[in-house]
Amino acid sequence: MGQVAWKALFLSLFDYKTEKYVIAKNKKVGVLYRVVQLSILAYLVGWVFVVKKGYQDTDTSLQSSVITKLKGVAFTNTSELGERLWDVADYVIPPQGESVFFVMTNLIVTPNQRQSTCPEVGRTEPFDPQTPSKPGSASIPDALCDKDTDCLEGEAVVAGNGVKTGRCLKDRGSTRGTCEILAWCPVEKRSKPKKPLLGSAENFTVYIKNSIRFPKFKFSKMNVLATDNESYLKSCRYSQEHPYCPIFVLGNIVRWAGGDFQEMASEGGVIGIQIEWNCDLDKAPSECNPHYSFSRLDNKSAETSISSGYNFRFAKYYRDVEGVDYRTLIKAYGIRFDVMVNGKGAFFCDLVLLYLIKKSNFYRGKKYEEVKSNSRKSLSSPTLNGNQSPEQLDGL
Repeated sequence: MGQVAWKALFLSLFDYKTEKYVIAKNKKVGVLYRVVQLSILAYLVGWVFVVKKGYQDTDTSLQSSVITKLKGVAFTNTSELGERLWDVADYVIPPQGESVFFVMTNLIVTPNQRQSTCPEVGRTEPFDPQTPSKPGSASIPDALCDKDTDCLEGEAVVAGNGVKTGRCLKDRGSTRGTCEILAWCPVEKRSKPKKPLLGSAENFTVYIKNSIRFPKFKFSKMNVLATDNESYLKSCRYSQEHPYCPIFVLGNIVRWAGGDFQEMASEGGVIGIQIEWNCDLDKAPSECNPHYSFSRLDNKSAETSISSGYNFRFAKYYRDVEGVDYRTLIKAYGIRFDVMVNGKGAFFCDLVLLYLIKKSNFYRGKKYEEVKSNSRKSLSSPTLNGNQSPEQLDGL
């Protein structure tokens, strides 16, 4: 039986097969057949070529640079700092003008700190062992103590400010106390202003200069109006009527992102500034325009959470005449702005030039080189690589 099957398989290799066509004289079948054909054709022409512009070559490897510069001043009068004028060198971090920048809007200042010993609980904070939910050492559980042995010398306070010295400090008549620490004393204050100290930053402006390039098509552009008027950037503000004025009011940015500046300035937050460059390079360069969108990137719903907002600490150091080092500790609250750029460029595809126009043979001859084995020289000529402007394609 096995030999018969193998013999039949071997003989089938020498069979000749041909297709047989059956023409059905049925109008319903014929109409359905043509409808399917037209649907496929309509999809190719309407969706692939007209809507999605499948005849275009695209470049998504956008190269971009962002430079930012802020302007604005604010005046404050506090017990820690007295009367003070704040300019960009004080409230902008980092000062280099990068695509991510931070504007300080509120702060807690602890002045005149020096390395010494002090209670882990600041003297300005209440300490009531009967009400541990109140501020004080209850906010640093590892600092609570009943006796000196609870404060192991040399051990760092968990989530605290220094290293334990081995002493338990108690208020008069109290049974519980707080560990003494070696740290920058006095320790950081924990109460911040109810209203943002630099609430006037809502009226500050930021200049966002964005330069982009599509390397595949060697096309470059900026989001700044090309003008010789030196006063233009000093007076204009971004709007739908002035899309090439990249000077934004901070309050407007937060509002466009769906937030309230004064509320956000108290605890801090993160705002995203998205710049989209989706360019049809078959059109004039003036048709390639930036589109801006704004969004809040931190969790807005967690404003009442202990993890809400955005803050960090930094210090300014100095030394007195006796050579003792001091510092002013600042816990800065504010808004971080992230500028993100993306997009794509599309240009007339070689497929159209090489196969779908009358002069396709001419362009194929220009694009491809013919190399002969009996010659060291090759026929080279300029190629259409997508760098030509639409004017150069006239007459095709």
